[in-house]
Amino acid sequence: MITIEHLSKTYRKGKWALLDVSLTFDKGMTGLLGPNGAGKTTLMRILATLLAPTSGQVTVNGISLGRPEEIRSMLGYLPQHFHIYPQMTGRDYLDYVGVMKGLTDPALRRKEISKLLEMVNLQEKADKKVRTYSGGMKQRIGIAQALLGSPDVLIVDEPTSGLDPQERVRFRNMLTRFSINRTVLLSTHIVADIESNCRKVAVMNQGSLLMTGDLEDLQACGEGYVWEAVLSPAQFAAVDPATIISTRTVPEGMICRLTGDEPPLSGAVRIEPTLEDGYLALLRRDRE
Repeated sequence: MITIEHLSKTYRKGKWALLDVSLTFDKGMTGLLGPNGAGKTTLMRILATLLAPTSGQVTVNGISLGRPEEIRSMLGYLPQHFHIYPQMTGRDYLDYVGVMKGLTDPALRRKEISKLLEMVNLQEKADKKVRTYSGGMKQRIGIAQALLGSPDVLIVDEPTSGLDPQERVRFRNMLTRFSINRTVLLSTHIVADIESNCRKVAVMNQGSLLMTGDLEDLQACGEGYVWEAVLSPAQFAAVDPATIISTRTVPEGMICRLTGDEPPLSGAVRIEPTLEDGYLALLRRDRE
């Protein structure tokens, strides 16, 4: 379990990256959702003991940030920007990380590395130099190193960046299996990354926590706030772009999903929100 109490972080010139954030992440997978610049990466780096908070308290399985070595021993972490040694092979890199994580038995370490390489679909490229890897392959090696040692707590920051749709689904399913009896925190700005796998969600924007709860709670944020209308090209051009959620071309024109407390235009019909609708409605209310 991760417990965060009144956590704040300010950088130079008084810019607040986090402001009075209080959260609890229990066993299972929780999605941390928010646009770029919301403060998610700052929060992840604090939880991973790589950044000191300005104020507030954090405990990981009852251990405070003041004991970073103990926290790191139970933690797997994939940062948003992941760098590895290009001259090493993927297998050698994972072996190096395994030693750093305290996996001292060479036979057991090799066995776990082989299993992880298969999980991330890199067994055929494992003995190639990392400099020959594509961006998606490097991301998969990053995922493997985070899972190495079977940590009790896993923190992944924008993990599906650079992955194709098939890899993205594979990674989500892998995280779901891993989250059984473990705490997994998935930070992303993509609603689909959490929609089918996370039990809980927390939404951040501009360093503040907007809501936390079940996925149904987030979806409900769009109740009474989402509309649909069929528009001609001329009507579509006249609509405020800030109100448009999505569009789809049909023979009659454009089917538009729009947000607003009131019908954004004549003929718009109120519809049930999706999870993404609720998320976008929550962000728009925060901006307003």
